[in-house]
Amino acid sequence: MSTDTRTFDPQTDHPMLRGNYAPVPVETTALDLDVTGTIPDYLDGRYLRIGPNPIGEADHQRYEWFSGAGMVHGLRIRDGKADWYRNRWVRSVDVSQRLGEEWKGGPHGGGFDFAANTNVIGHDGRTLAITESGPTPYELDDVLDTVGPSDFCGTLRNGYSAHPHRDPLTGELHAVSYSPLHGNRVTYTVTGTDGRVRRSVDIPMQANVMIHDFSLTQDYVVIYDLPVVLDLGAAPRSRPAQVVASMFTRWARQHPMPGFLENQLMRGSQRSATPDLGLPYRWNDRHQARIGILPRVGGSNHVRWFDIPEAFVYHTLNAYDDGNQIVLELVRYPKAFEDGSDPVSGLPTLERWTIDLVTGSVQQVVLDDRPQEFPRVDERLVSRQHRFGYSVSHTLDEYGLAVPDAVLKHDIAKGSVEAVSFGPDTEPGEFVFHPSSPDAAEDDGVLMGFVYHRSTDRSDLALLDAATLETIATVHVPARVPHGFHGNWVPTEAG
Repeated sequence: MSTDTRTFDPQTDHPMLRGNYAPVPVETTALDLDVTGTIPDYLDGRYLRIGPNPIGEADHQRYEWFSGAGMVHGLRIRDGKADWYRNRWVRSVDVSQRLGEEWKGGPHGGGFDFAANTNVIGHDGRTLAITESGPTPYELDDVLDTVGPSDFCGTLRNGYSAHPHRDPLTGELHAVSYSPLHGNRVTYTVTGTDGRVRRSVDIPMQANVMIHDFSLTQDYVVIYDLPVVLDLGAAPRSRPAQVVASMFTRWARQHPMPGFLENQLMRGSQRSATPDLGLPYRWNDRHQARIGILPRVGGSNHVRWFDIPEAFVYHTLNAYDDGNQIVLELVRYPKAFEDGSDPVSGLPTLERWTIDLVTGSVQQVVLDDRPQEFPRVDERLVSRQHRFGYSVSHTLDEYGLAVPDAVLKHDIAKGSVEAVSFGPDTEPGEFVFHPSSPDAAEDDGVLMGFVYHRSTDRSDLALLDAATLETIATVHVPARVPHGFHGNWVPTEAG
């Protein structure tokens, strides 16, 4: 195994900058990684993961996990071997300047310039780093170097979602996107297999709300209108600026910024680094929580709304149609963003919400009350009824931060849960499923994800037999992969 390393110097005093939440100060390339066990021959592709990784000194009083510059981590696997591991910052204007590099440039219409940090996907032969709330997607090459910002061949305007969902039958990407500058509307888009947006629907909302994820069924798009609402007064430091921002918030929650001005701001964000204002959304008790149901082929006037008790949803497991009902399985929080520096409030549980389209009722049932996050399903079953789901359980440390401790396998049909841990000093991240063949059974394949070892301050990529949860292979990474957000297995043929 050979490596080369570049070193930088981040701060690590904030609770979210400690332990395995801390950023790594290096970009590493490691070749011919050591493997324990046997990697299945059917794995040919890259396992990719992304998360916030601020460069240089962070403002410990104002740091939000969501706002750190994105760093992508990847492993190339084929022929039973791990060819390489790489981690690279997404080269936005700000990141390029901080690293003393020339920014490569690119289209500006896809959103504001920001080093995308929330999800990394493969689509149309491209690798895309994506985030929410108005920033542009960034395209990466096969070895994770930045190509530049992407506007989906000129068809994407004003930002994208962190959580698009791919229809497994058509290969199209469905997304629900929002922005602080879009007033009380969100945009539903369908992006074809050619990488171009082919359908776009603007949907009126009660106010400008944060929508981290949505749900997709065969017939419907499910929109979560929950009480985390635009609050520009949370960003400025001075009291006079807070008063002015709060006054502007009342207008901005209902009215989109004029297009010509938004276009100038997007251009300006590429000319110089955008200041870090955090994510300007806060919990609002006065906002009625509700769920919107949009027929896939319908327009904004076809949305039907269902009131629900207050809650917040970051991540959905899956959704499907069941006669006159829509079944949603998701991770629910009691609240979120009560405090600007804390994006969660209370403990998250896995729940099933069933919407009755005839009676208008919404039934909410807890499937598993242990704290957990990052739910995933076999991607071949997105928008269709599934049996198995996977998530990561956690405990709280002395700072109240979530520390992952086990991977969970939910058998929805049986109502049972299996847990697998990796030792007393380990912390697993999000795990994703890949089948052994295109027509394999739902749990016939591997679960894969990074596992951090506190004793060695290093991470491994663990490959589990999805049926038994036994470890079949471990790829040893000569670096630490911090707790981040999301990732995916990107097969070679998928780009």
